[in-house]
Amino acid sequence: MSSSSSDSANTAAREVVVLGSTGSVGTQAMDVIRRNPGRFRVAGLAAGGGRVDLLAAQALEFGPEVVAVAKASAAQDLQLAFYAEAKRRGYAAGDFAIPKIVAGPDAVAEVAAWQCDVVLNGVTGALGLASTLAALDAGRTLALANKESLIMGGPLVKERARPGQIVPVDSEHSALAQCLRGGTAGEVRRLVLTASGGPFRGRGRAELGDVTPEQALNHPTWNMGPVVTINSATLINKGLEVIEAHLLFDVPMDRIEVMVHPQSVIHSMVEFTDGATLAQASPPDMRLPIALGIDWPDRVPDAAPGIDWTQAHTWELFPLDDEAFPAVALARRAGELGGTVPAVYNAANEECVDAFRAGRLPFLGIVDTVARVVEEHGSGTPGELALDDVLAADGWARARSRELTGTG
Repeated sequence: MSSSSSDSANTAAREVVVLGSTGSVGTQAMDVIRRNPGRFRVAGLAAGGGRVDLLAAQALEFGPEVVAVAKASAAQDLQLAFYAEAKRRGYAAGDFAIPKIVAGPDAVAEVAAWQCDVVLNGVTGALGLASTLAALDAGRTLALANKESLIMGGPLVKERARPGQIVPVDSEHSALAQCLRGGTAGEVRRLVLTASGGPFRGRGRAELGDVTPEQALNHPTWNMGPVVTINSATLINKGLEVIEAHLLFDVPMDRIEVMVHPQSVIHSMVEFTDGATLAQASPPDMRLPIALGIDWPDRVPDAAPGIDWTQAHTWELFPLDDEAFPAVALARRAGELGGTVPAVYNAANEECVDAFRAGRLPFLGIVDTVARVVEEHGSGTPGELALDDVLAADGWARARSRELTGTG
C-alpha cells in the first residue's frame, strides 16, 4: 500500500483521474469527490462513450483538463453533449471551457498517464489492462477497481508496480488491506474473503438450470454493473478476487479462504498466526473503499454511513458450496497454474456472460464453458510472461468461447 499522505488541511487537493467515470464505480467516485471539494480535484475523465450526456455533465461540473472516450465515433457526440449541457445549465457562449477531448481505442490509456496524483481505474473488464499499465508506467498511484487487469496481467502488472503503488478498491481487498495494518506479513496465517452468495445463495446445482438473466441481475445487496452482477451470481467474481488477493498480498492460494456472508457487512478478514482474526465491517456502500482508495492511507470523513450500533445485528457466515458454485475452485486452479491461465479464465467468462445475457447460453453453462476453455488451454505460457502472450491467450479464449456458445 502507498505510504503517501494527503492531509487536506495542510496540502493541496489531490488530483484524480477517473477512468470509467460513467459506470457504477465511477459515478460513486464522483459523488465522493463532489462532497470533498477541498480534498480532491478532477484532472481527467474517461469512459467508453455510451453515455456522453452524463460524461459531458461530469466534465462541466468538475472541470477536468482532459476527457476521453474509447469509442472514436463518440467524439463528436460528446462535443455536442457539452453544448447541450451548457445550454441546459444556462451558460452563455464563452462562459464555460471545453476540455481537451481524446477519442479512440488508446484514449483511455492516454488519460491514465495524465499528470495527476492518483488514477482510479473503474473500467469494466479486460479493456482496463492497458490503462493499468499506462498509469503504473507514468508513476501514478493506481486505485484499482478493475480486477481483470491484474488477473490478466499478473506478473506484468506486478513487475511494473513500485511497492505501494497499487491500492485496491474492491470492497474485499480494501478490507484486507485495512486488516493487514494490524500485523506484519510474517504474522498472517490466512486471508478470508467474504461473498454475499448472490441471488441464488442456498440453491443446489439442480435448482440453477433455468435461471434467467433478469434473475441473475437481481443482486440482494450490491448495486453494480451488469457484468459484475452476473459474475457475483455465478461466483466467478469471487474466483477473480481470490486470484487478485494472491497477487496483491503475496499470500499462497491455499491460504485464501471464501466464506458466504449474506449481510455483506463483514467485507473480509485476516487471521494471524496467534489465532486472532481482524475483520473490516461497514454497511455495503462502495463509496467507503473508493474514498480510501483515492486518498490512501488517509480516511475521508463521512465517506459512507457507518453501522447503526443502536440496533441489534445478526451476521452469518457459511462455507461455500463448491458443487453448486464451482467457479472459485476453478479460479484456484487457474491461479496455481499461473502464466496465461488466469487471462483465459477471465476472457472466457466475459464472452460467456455476453452469451448468457443474449440467451445463447444457460446460466450453468457460463462456468461449465469457462472450465472447458481453461482445460483446453492447458498449463499456459511457460517462462517469463510478455504482454503479447497475455493478449494472444485472451484472444484465443474469446474466439474459442464464441465457438462453444455458437457465436464464433
